[in-house]
Amino acid sequence: MEVRVLRYFIEVVQEKNISNAAKRLHISQPTLSRQLMDLEKELGITLFERGHRQIKLTQEGYYLYERAQEITGLVDKTETDLQSQNVISGTLDIGAGESAAIQPVMTVIGDIIKKYPDVKINLVSGDSDQIYQRLNNGTLDFGIIMGPEKLLDYHSIRLPQKNIWGILVRKDQPIAEKEKITPEDLKGVPIITSAQSKEQDVFRVWAGSFIDQYNFIGQYNLIFNARLLVETGACLVLTYENLINITGTNLIFRPLTPTITDQNNLIWNKNRQLSNVAQVFLNHLKEVQ
Repeated sequence: MEVRVLRYFIEVVQEKNISNAAKRLHISQPTLSRQLMDLEKELGITLFERGHRQIKLTQEGYYLYERAQEITGLVDKTETDLQSQNVISGTLDIGAGESAAIQPVMTVIGDIIKKYPDVKINLVSGDSDQIYQRLNNGTLDFGIIMGPEKLLDYHSIRLPQKNIWGILVRKDQPIAEKEKITPEDLKGVPIITSAQSKEQDVFRVWAGSFIDQYNFIGQYNLIFNARLLVETGACLVLTYENLINITGTNLIFRPLTPTITDQNNLIWNKNRQLSNVAQVFLNHLKEVQ
């Protein structure tokens, strides 16, 4: 597979139309069509379902699309890093879950942007599995992992701020009358939570035997979307404090008791050399720790 052809494939998927993609790529439609057919022949798979006015990917096509974005992203990052070894420029790639406690990291990034105008920032949101995967394949410089994690294969810095667990619920729900939420309070209540929090030992220990009586109705990875569901009154959401602004809304946050907190850790791959901009970020962060 040629990187050039993978870029063609990505453009076609994003445009959902070969003609439009050909115009953006400044090549003829027959040439682009032939390149895609050659790619299918090389891989021995069908990437598109024929007969549709708009491009529709097969299952194999979706898989290649995800991998092609990683491959071309890594190529771009490698080229940028190599070209910027003598100056502080390039792209700083950082992945993290949602947490208000990582604000100090953003402050450091903001200072770097102001001091080095050639630096670009790529912020990637995801859970720990996604962060680990991207760190290992080289498409992230750093990841911020929340909660108890095994970090032996990575360099790490413990960030000072912690995340406080609680529930987000409508103010008119009976449970909202409680100042703090005990394990027993959640029995039978429809709950939507992140997949990781449900499986964390610290949460299971907190819930104790009551966890078998909890009514987990779904999972989320973006709290904003989960918040919209909570506003309907259909459920409550298990989340971090101050993760979303609820001022002026009909929602309220109630912390768990006994208190559950998650530590934030900045991690990076032990087997990869940091770029200049990544090293500058790390040095700045250590200075304010």
